[in-house]
Amino acid sequence: MNDGNQEPGTRYNWTLLWRKSRSYALLVANMQKLREFCFTIMDMVCQNLLQMVKFGSSIRCCYYHKSYTQYIPLPISDLDSWIKTPSIYVFDCSSAGMIVNAFIELLDTSATGAPRDCILLAACEAHETLPQSIEFPADVFTSCLTTPIKMALRWFCKRSLLCDFLTHSLIDQIPGRQNDRKTLLGELNWIFTAVTDTIAWNVLPRDLFQRLFRQDLLVASLFRNFLLADRIMRSANCSPISHPMLPPTHQHHMWDAWDMAAEICLSQLPSLVEDPTAEFQSSPFFTEQLTAFEVWLDHGSEHKKPPEQLPIVLQVLLSQCHRFRALVLLGRFLDMGSWAVDLALSVGIFPYVLKLLQTTTPELRQILVFIWTKILALDKSCQVDLVKDGGHTYFIRFLDSIDAYPEQRAMAAFVLAVVVDGHRHGQEACIEAGLIHVCLKHLASPIPSETQSKPLFLQWLCLCLGKLWEDYAEAQILSLQADSHAMCSSLLSEPQPEVRASAVFALGTLLELGFDPSRVSDEDFDDDEKIRAEAAIVKSLLNVVSDGSPLVRTEVVVALSRFVSSHNRHLKAAADAYLLPQTNSLLSSLPTLAHVKCVSGGCIYPTSYSHVSTVPSPMRSMLKAGSVIPPGIREGKATISSSPITNYGLTHGSPLSDDSSQRSDSGSLNYGPSNGAGSHARHKMLDNAVYLQCVLAMCTLAYDPSPQIAGLGRQVLSMIGIEQTIAKPLKIKTFEPAAAPNPSLAGLVRSNSWFDMSGGHLPLSFRTPPVSPPRSSYFTGMRRVCSLEFRPNLLDPPDSGLGDPFLGSDGAPKVFDRSFLSQSVIYNWSCGHFSRPLLATNDERGHTTSKREDKEKIVLDHIVKCQRSSVSQLSEPIARWDTKFQTGAKTAVLQPFSPVVVAADESEQIRVWNYEEASLLNCFDNHDYHDKGISKLCLVNELDDSLLLVASCDGSVRVWKDYTIRGKQRFVTGFLSIQGHRTGIRSLNTVVDWQQQSGFLYASGELPSVMVWDLEKEQLLNSIPWSSECGISAISASQVHGGQFVAGFFDGTVRVYDIRAPEQLTSVSQPHTQKVGKVVGIGFQPGLDPLKIVSASQAGDIQFLDIRNQKEAYLTIDAHRGSLTALAVHRHAPLIASGSAKQLIKVFSLEGEQLGTIRYYPTFMGQKIGSVSCLAFHPYQVLLAAGSADACVSIYVDDGPRSR
Repeated sequence: MNDGNQEPGTRYNWTLLWRKSRSYALLVANMQKLREFCFTIMDMVCQNLLQMVKFGSSIRCCYYHKSYTQYIPLPISDLDSWIKTPSIYVFDCSSAGMIVNAFIELLDTSATGAPRDCILLAACEAHETLPQSIEFPADVFTSCLTTPIKMALRWFCKRSLLCDFLTHSLIDQIPGRQNDRKTLLGELNWIFTAVTDTIAWNVLPRDLFQRLFRQDLLVASLFRNFLLADRIMRSANCSPISHPMLPPTHQHHMWDAWDMAAEICLSQLPSLVEDPTAEFQSSPFFTEQLTAFEVWLDHGSEHKKPPEQLPIVLQVLLSQCHRFRALVLLGRFLDMGSWAVDLALSVGIFPYVLKLLQTTTPELRQILVFIWTKILALDKSCQVDLVKDGGHTYFIRFLDSIDAYPEQRAMAAFVLAVVVDGHRHGQEACIEAGLIHVCLKHLASPIPSETQSKPLFLQWLCLCLGKLWEDYAEAQILSLQADSHAMCSSLLSEPQPEVRASAVFALGTLLELGFDPSRVSDEDFDDDEKIRAEAAIVKSLLNVVSDGSPLVRTEVVVALSRFVSSHNRHLKAAADAYLLPQTNSLLSSLPTLAHVKCVSGGCIYPTSYSHVSTVPSPMRSMLKAGSVIPPGIREGKATISSSPITNYGLTHGSPLSDDSSQRSDSGSLNYGPSNGAGSHARHKMLDNAVYLQCVLAMCTLAYDPSPQIAGLGRQVLSMIGIEQTIAKPLKIKTFEPAAAPNPSLAGLVRSNSWFDMSGGHLPLSFRTPPVSPPRSSYFTGMRRVCSLEFRPNLLDPPDSGLGDPFLGSDGAPKVFDRSFLSQSVIYNWSCGHFSRPLLATNDERGHTTSKREDKEKIVLDHIVKCQRSSVSQLSEPIARWDTKFQTGAKTAVLQPFSPVVVAADESEQIRVWNYEEASLLNCFDNHDYHDKGISKLCLVNELDDSLLLVASCDGSVRVWKDYTIRGKQRFVTGFLSIQGHRTGIRSLNTVVDWQQQSGFLYASGELPSVMVWDLEKEQLLNSIPWSSECGISAISASQVHGGQFVAGFFDGTVRVYDIRAPEQLTSVSQPHTQKVGKVVGIGFQPGLDPLKIVSASQAGDIQFLDIRNQKEAYLTIDAHRGSLTALAVHRHAPLIASGSAKQLIKVFSLEGEQLGTIRYYPTFMGQKIGSVSCLAFHPYQVLLAAGSADACVSIYVDDGPRSR
């Protein structure tokens, strides 16, 4: 610094070090004279004293030439016109603020109107003069900007306790280099950079911080030093100013941290100067700042002030000794949410973590993958720089490592999926690096251990592969040659719906889009191989059309839409053949397609489709094709034999003649800018059976219980010229979900309701929870199925007019684009998992567990009271509710922890009522299809925020959440529980029951089997057949022993099943022999004994059975003289109740004693109750809800003494 005696021209030479690889801003090659003149002026300014003089109203810079005894004025406008922009001006003179003001005025009045990239730094305000104290050098402002460390230490030592032995000459002897952090001078410079960065980040607006401290190294260094100048010169009553203007920072508390660090370093200076070999002790500054950051992580949140140490954490990443701790803390911070990732990116994390990918330190791999996962979950644009710097190979190596846990490698697969998502350079780079073979290797040989974490890994392997070969023909050919479709197909039976949906996505992206003109054929992969691979893929997709997860079925629709785009002509021909009378013989070779019934207008619809979910008979839809429907089909119906899809072959002969094939050419696709028929040469025809299977599958999906999937299914049907209309249109607004927390993730909210998701050995639990939870305990219920919230453009398929959106007004084929295709949701939905916190703390888990334990205590207390209760009457009404149902209350259920009853009628209108406050809480329709019929209401997850399961008579099941909040009910999931029923059955009369303990739903009806659904897996677990010709009329699951249920049949037979046993049928009896009638109600007796059953028949008798004695009942009650309509068995109290169509309810003990009779409503006139249609006990209290045909629901309690 030389006390200002050094020539000013050399003071800023250090700035050129930042510009070694850049062009100089003042070099204007095409204006040689201007260049020479500007350099001449700059040289004179540097060699002479610069002054500022005000001439009247004009402001001018004046420089004093040493050869003359006068000031030479230099107008600001001239200087600005010579230098141009971008430029940086430093004014180190008295009243420098006047120059800044003049520049700002000039910039504001610029005729160009364009923003000027001009930075101004001035030593003082317009009314101030430079300090003239001997404490400061003559050019103190310039000294702060050019030699900040020495200037800061000289200024500090005058105010420190070390001033007695510290001199300026000693400070000038500080050993080391500024760019060597292991030396004293280097560490001081490192700390100074961290402190000034921290001050700027905490004081400046984010955009201004980015511009001044992150976009350019020279500008950032100048402004760090300017913060020091602001501190030092204000001590001399000068206020440095800048443009852009910075707020005052001289009193920021981080300067105290700098003073302390400087004092610790300076205390070692005398010994280091005296003995150059002495060991330098590093400052504890960074360790202390990391500790402060860790304290904030323990107590901070999004709603509190951001951690001010974040810029320091980034500086610490430069040090190997602190790097691991800093990365771990940074990972914890990023895991707090997208707001935290946004803050970290704003402070400049990206270049730091990008550089760290070049390190080979094994300890950093896991945490670096975690950090990149969090970054890319928020900002996909980082994929470009990641590929440009070769960072993708780091994650491919990690993905292929055998020592990493599966969920850690799932993060690496996620990073790679983002890298290749819509990024052709990323796809090419990853293909070249062998990513396909790495992923397929792990799909073929999954890790046998870590079973609770493996599903997430499998899920992201599939998603990564799907994105890798999506719309990339070369990658698709490589994958098909590697038999990737077979590996993905093997995952379609995985228990986790996320894995199955991801496998469908990967298979769907392998199907070639018919309208992509950029695709070219490959000589190494002939058409026959493509056809075989495509047929195998489609067959695999058809096998999961009936999947219990809406997520899976959605991906099936998307995949089928891709298949339709490339095989539109053949699918249209299959649809036309489906309408022809001569195709009846062909249809017999296909899965069940029963009741092809005519409706008005001559259109038809299928009513049964066994291999996929049933197309329900009440569908009342119209399938309209472009061709004329022959009259013969309008009057008859086609009946075919049933055959499961697992047996259908792809080798059936083509039933279509050449004429029929060409007859539908008018609806075929134009696959691009080709010359007509030649465009179809590459899409050779598959077996016709496959096309007919696809048409039937699309018809099934068009009537899916999920309204969103049904809309997608109708959209795909319209692509092949079939227009399907429902008699009563769907009101999608009924199912409108609440706003998603992250709109960039396509509105798909991932459920995170698992308990006890511990696991892992990473430091600070850097492991993600498993996709699916471990098996539940007694009180743990099924998984809360995720809510699918689709994009608006997927809800309303385009109006197809004549049923063919691909025909122009003149009937000629037209080119269509990707907007006609259904859009996949699994990828964006799965990305949402990583954008939410993954490192759940024990406190968060403990809070959830505590709430659950409180409810368990309440349940256990009520169970004991129920078991000890002594009921005398149970006929005291405490509430009566006129539901206003037009068809009467058909089913009802009582909530366990609130005074709420839910009822539904035959038209599937659901009403929720608070019987203590006598207030209607909510009312909504289960669906808006034309045909209705309610079967049962069940509560799922009673000990949590319960879900409402609504089963319809046609076998469809829908689950709702927030159903007690008016207008806020949300559709969660839905599926068809009945599959493969016999030909000729129009009404299934579905009966279901829910078993909380196992998470199973049992469903049957007028078909020869019971479907066992695992709702935790959203998958059909088993189908239990029997040889009887009659169907099931009542079913009840044990709420104590998972896997056990009892079924009552139309012929009065009672069968007990246990799916855990090798022989699933454990007991068969025929108790209703004297009065043969169908079993109306059945259930296990209260208590832990699984051997005793209560069964009631329509004839009016109630039989008490012990399955160990299969010959006869041990107790019989003649409860009613015929017309028994309802039976309820209390879950824990020794009570049963029966209802009759003859307006009568009776309550019995388990010994057969009649405890009460209910005949009348508690009204003044003593009105009789209506015909009893449903009965339901409270699960944990002695309360009885009764619904009747007159639309009233009443709640009864015991009017006698009860145990407390």
